[in-house]
Amino acid sequence: MIKRILRAALAGAWLFSTGIACAAHAPASTTANGYETLPPAQRAAIDDLEKRTFQWFWDSADPKTGLVPDHYPGPSFASIASVGFALTAYGVGVERGYVTRAQAIDRTLATLHFFNDAPQDDSEDGATGFHGFYYHFLNMQTGKRHARGVELSSVDTTLLLGGVLFAQSYFDRHTAREKEIRDLADAIYRRVEWTWMQPRAPLISMGWTPGGKFIKADWKGYDEGMLVYVLALGSPTHPIEDGAWAAWAKTYPQTWGEFQGQTFLNFAPLFGHQYSQAWIDFRGIQDAWSSEHGLDYFENSRRATFSQRAYAIVNPNHWTGYGENVWGLTACNGPGDAVVKRNDGSTRAFYGYTARGAGRDYVSDDGTIAPTAAGGSIAFAPEIVVPALMEMKTRYGDAVYGQYGFVDAFNPSYDTSLTPAEGRAVPGMGWADDKQIGIDQGPIVLMIENWRSGLVWKVMRKNPYVRKGLQRAGFTGGWLDKAR
Repeated sequence: MIKRILRAALAGAWLFSTGIACAAHAPASTTANGYETLPPAQRAAIDDLEKRTFQWFWDSADPKTGLVPDHYPGPSFASIASVGFALTAYGVGVERGYVTRAQAIDRTLATLHFFNDAPQDDSEDGATGFHGFYYHFLNMQTGKRHARGVELSSVDTTLLLGGVLFAQSYFDRHTAREKEIRDLADAIYRRVEWTWMQPRAPLISMGWTPGGKFIKADWKGYDEGMLVYVLALGSPTHPIEDGAWAAWAKTYPQTWGEFQGQTFLNFAPLFGHQYSQAWIDFRGIQDAWSSEHGLDYFENSRRATFSQRAYAIVNPNHWTGYGENVWGLTACNGPGDAVVKRNDGSTRAFYGYTARGAGRDYVSDDGTIAPTAAGGSIAFAPEIVVPALMEMKTRYGDAVYGQYGFVDAFNPSYDTSLTPAEGRAVPGMGWADDKQIGIDQGPIVLMIENWRSGLVWKVMRKNPYVRKGLQRAGFTGGWLDKAR
């Protein structure tokens, strides 16, 4: 499981029914009041999905440490990125009335105390992190590095920090416990030595291990690493140099172009468009590159969402079920590595966890649909996402939707007698996972709330470190130019 996840992450780094047809540009955004104008049945379905997905984080987290499993139900190691999504989801839970503010404070304080106090050193097995960064996966019981080979992860630490800084800005009342949250969050963020993670400055390495030292790959080009640079530029203690954002964006021309009727900065799996934007509101703010191309990163991700739907409609590999309301490729679980011979002599290849996607940069598609690909894009393109979520739930029922919302993934084309390595075979349907993954649940709940109320975006706009990071990256305009 660990090797599959790390392999997918590195691959990704390198590299309402409407019936609207994809044109050269996605239709103008209608997100302003879209939730309020939904028919009652659709609004109720979105409410239900948000609540169930939030509950996954609340139920799966260890209340004593705040650690959140990578996958659940079932035994699992902890994912620090899942913790970042959880810390943010707790604020959503307060605003929606799922939990009280006091309950969220308790859980947030437990989490921040754990990460503030956890051992940081260069030992192979006795630490939780080093130089302010944390290991990608931690043991759920001890809180230390889960296994040899698990890297000190710059991007997963960043996703954790997204939740840490959300908590810092959300819990803003003048009480001792909320002040404690702010102080702990500040200490955790300030401790991160971003410049240490730059063996090839001005770029930032993907990670480090005690045995292998720095990973040879750096974050560069358009992907989920955008937030890494924003937070590294915003640091008051260990900031990276001014030219880092330009170095990160230098490879943009390689993936800018047309795919399935949309012209945009491509990144094949949709998680690359969702993760940074779950926390940062890129609407109306532009850096040098986006200004030159006449769009913002939000619009870019909107086009990416439309392109994935168009790809599913074309369905070049003739997978079962694909269409205008069943679509969505991103990193997710799958039935397992298998090559199946069909009656006509052709073969079908299926995979386990991998960075599925469709874009100008690459296509990886084995018929596995991940509901988070659509659900986490709801703020970008609700007019095509809502009918997709409704259709997947209606068509496949409790095979794909249950106590915690959608399962991580499903594959209607898995019509083989082979026992899947993950999940379960569903007679008459294909394959469906039997669990959820935290980094796929996170975008669903955060982006539903951003679409409904803008909560996470509004809170993060107030954070001085996020604002500073964006400004140092060269972003101007919109809310960023307004007084807080």
